Amino acid sequence: MALIPASWWSGYTPKRIITIILCIFAVMISYADRSNMSIAIVYMAKEFNWNHITQGIVLSSFYIGCLTTQVIGGVLADKFGGKRILGIGAATWTLFTLLTPISARVNIYCLILCRICLGIGEGVTFSSISSLITKWFPPKERSRATSSVVVSIFIGMTIALPISNMLGSSQFGWESIFWVFAIVGFIWSVVWQFYGKSDPRDYSGISKEELDWILESKSSTYSEDNFEHYQSGSREYIHKIPWKLIFSRREVWAILLGELFNSWGFFILLNWLPIFYYEYFHVNINLIGYYTALSYFLYIIMGFTSGYICDYAIHQLKLRVLTVRRSVNLIGSLGMSISLLFAMYLAKTSLQGLLIITVGFALYSFQISSTNVSPMDIAPKYAGLIAGLAYTCSTVSAFFGVALTGWTLEITGNDWSIIWSMCSLFYIFAALFFGCLAGGEVIID
Repeated sequence: MALIPASWWSGYTPKRIITIILCIFAVMISYADRSNMSIAIVYMAKEFNWNHITQGIVLSSFYIGCLTTQVIGGVLADKFGGKRILGIGAATWTLFTLLTPISARVNIYCLILCRICLGIGEGVTFSSISSLITKWFPPKERSRATSSVVVSIFIGMTIALPISNMLGSSQFGWESIFWVFAIVGFIWSVVWQFYGKSDPRDYSGISKEELDWILESKSSTYSEDNFEHYQSGSREYIHKIPWKLIFSRREVWAILLGELFNSWGFFILLNWLPIFYYEYFHVNINLIGYYTALSYFLYIIMGFTSGYICDYAIHQLKLRVLTVRRSVNLIGSLGMSISLLFAMYLAKTSLQGLLIITVGFALYSFQISSTNVSPMDIAPKYAGLIAGLAYTCSTVSAFFGVALTGWTLEITGNDWSIIWSMCSLFYIFAALFFGCLAGGEVIID
C-alpha cells in the first residue's frame, strides 16, 4: 500500500495523511513562533539598544523552558496520547507568542520570562509527534513521515522569516510579528481539536484497508467481524518505564550524544544566521529574512527526498537499517561542517556565502533520517520518551550554544570564525558518536 493509495482518488482521504499534515503545520507554526524572534530582535535591539550579550540571553531563554518539558512530554504522550499533549503545548505557546510584545515593553526580565513560558509550551512538540508517528505509521513509512515533519521546521521558517521582515518594516512595527503568528497558532489549535487523534483506532471513518496497513508492524490482520473490536478496544498503556535498561544501551546514547553535538550548530544557525548575514556580509536589514529563507529552501526539497531515499534503501534495496542511518548521518553532519568553514574562509560576498550555506543545508537534510528516526527503530514502544530525552540533550546544547555565541561575539569584536569553527567541530563529534554507537534493530520492547 502506497503512502497515498489509489482509494484516495475514489473519495477516501487516508486518515494518517490528515494526521501527518496537521503535525507538519504544528511544527511549522511552533518554529515560526520561536524563530521570528531572530528577525524581530534586530529591530528590538536597535530600539532598546541591546548588545550581543543581551540578545543572546533573550534568544537562549526560550530553551530554559523547552528543557523542562521535553522528556515529560514524551512520557505523557506515550501514556495518554499525543493529541492531548500536543494540543496543550500549542495553546500554551500561542498564548505567550501573543504576550511577547507586551512583556518586552514592560522590561527585559518580563520578556525573558515570557520566552521561557513559550519554550515550556513548545517543548512537548517533537516528543508528542514522535509518539504519534509510531502509532500512525508502519516502519515502511516512518522515515518519510519523520522527514516530512522535520523538514517542516524549515518550511515554517522559510515562510515566517520574510513575513517577519515585512511586518517588522511595516507601519505596524515589530510587535505585529507576534500578533500575526499568535492568530495562526490559535486557528491550528481549534482544527486539531476536531481532526487530531492519538490512535488510528480512535479515528471515526478510517477504512479497514488503511487500519490493516498501519497495524502491519504488529503482524496482525483483521477481518470485518473484529474490525469494530480493535477500533474501540482496550489500549496498551505504559505503567512502568525501564529507565535502567534505556540508559544502559549504547544505541540510546548514540541518539542522545548525536543530538547533543548536532544541535549546537543547528540552533546557532536557527537563531543567529540572520544576524550573521546582517553583520558579516552587511545585507540590508529589510532583506535578511529573505536571505535566511533562501538558505533553507533547498533543505526543504532535499529533506522530503532523503526520507523517501532511506525508506527505499531499507525496504526495497534491502540495505541494513544501521548502514542507512549511519550513512545519512555522516553525509549531513560532515556536509554542514565543511560548508560552514567554506562560507567563513572562502566566501567574499553575501551571494557566495548564501550559495555555500544553501548547499550545506541541502546535504544536512540527510541527517533527518538518522537520530530523528532511530528511537522508532530501537524502541517503538518508548519512541516518545527516547525522543524527549534526545530533544532535552539538544535543548541543553541550544541554550548554552546560543547564549555563548552572543558572549563570544561581544568579547571578540564580532569574530564569526570562532562561532562557525566550533559548530563544525561539534558536527564532526556528532557523526563520530552516532556512527560508533548507533543501532538498527529493536532492543527495548
